[in-house]
Amino acid sequence: MTEKKKILIRIGSLRHGGAEKVLVTFLKNLPQDKYEIDLLLNLYSGKYLSEVPSWINILYLNKGEMITTNRPHEIPRKAARVIYQGALKKFPNLLYKGKLKNKKYDIEFAAIHGMRDEILGSPIKSSKKIVWIHNDLSQVKGYTNDEIRKFFGFDKIMVISEKIEHLFHSLAKNETEKQKIVKIYNPLDTEEFIAKADQPVLHYEFDHSVPTFISVGTVFPQKGFDRLLKVHKKLLDEGFKHKILIVGDGYDFENIKKLKSDLGVDETATMLGFTDNPYPYFKNADFYILSSRYEGFPTVLFEAITLKKRIISTEVSGANEMLNNGELGLIVENSEDGIYEGIKKALTQPASFETYSEKLKNYEMPFNLENSVNKITSILDEL
Repeated sequence: MTEKKKILIRIGSLRHGGAEKVLVTFLKNLPQDKYEIDLLLNLYSGKYLSEVPSWINILYLNKGEMITTNRPHEIPRKAARVIYQGALKKFPNLLYKGKLKNKKYDIEFAAIHGMRDEILGSPIKSSKKIVWIHNDLSQVKGYTNDEIRKFFGFDKIMVISEKIEHLFHSLAKNETEKQKIVKIYNPLDTEEFIAKADQPVLHYEFDHSVPTFISVGTVFPQKGFDRLLKVHKKLLDEGFKHKILIVGDGYDFENIKKLKSDLGVDETATMLGFTDNPYPYFKNADFYILSSRYEGFPTVLFEAITLKKRIISTEVSGANEMLNNGELGLIVENSEDGIYEGIKKALTQPASFETYSEKLKNYEMPFNLENSVNKITSILDEL
């Protein structure tokens, strides 16, 4: 019996985001006889906590939900968290001696790019270090080429799309650095959401006399819901009847809700908030729209493809790969104008989407759960 590899995985929390879902799906499909895993969260919160397999040891720096507001009574708690987490980042020995009980890990794994410095700053010099990059960092504020180059401090850089792979290749200085980059499509469980899509819609009345465009995602500026609502207003003013349904929650929720009221589209645009099961809404909507400013590999398109939706997507990292360069859905310019043209086309020429629907009928996903999990485990085993 070979000894189990000891692995430390770090992520902020298990709140509803693509990277979090992907991590938990991966953990659920890992063989437990090979690994001993500690999952360290900055914040013990999120809907995916209950899905983590029981054999994985969950540790955390703080408990409770994320504090996204600045209400006076919450500021002390928020400040205490920031100071505590900051101190552990600055003096990692405290964390490794205390919370992690001096455990010697074989592999330390940053499950998101934001954990780079925590893992690279580990006092365990002998461990192999891996990072999982879910975003096109060239589009993320503060990530200059020099900042991105710091990721070459890892032994392996797992990237989730061709665009991110190209970015890292372009910054690699030699063959050794290039060898560190490995592209792995996100492990996603298609059967799970096909089954979930058949459940009833609970909190929304679909009006089948007008087309409904659905968009699902964490509500923050990256997702471009502000652009979507402005386009919605413009098209309504031009006499094009349609509805918008936004499913998701996030720190920008109140701002987007206020924008919706300011634009005067409360009757036709709905913000549903967070739901455990967005798939019945997907299934009943007429079109899926991705209005994002940037992405890494938009998991949500994978879900829309699986549910055979008519898709409109801005040209972000991963969109061309997922939609087979526009064979499976309409890819529009990454701007308000692009979104406008896309929705207008759907409203004025719905028949033009038939070719996509035909292609989707017998489409087989090139990326599946088993392949992704096998590829990641083979990296863990080789290190």
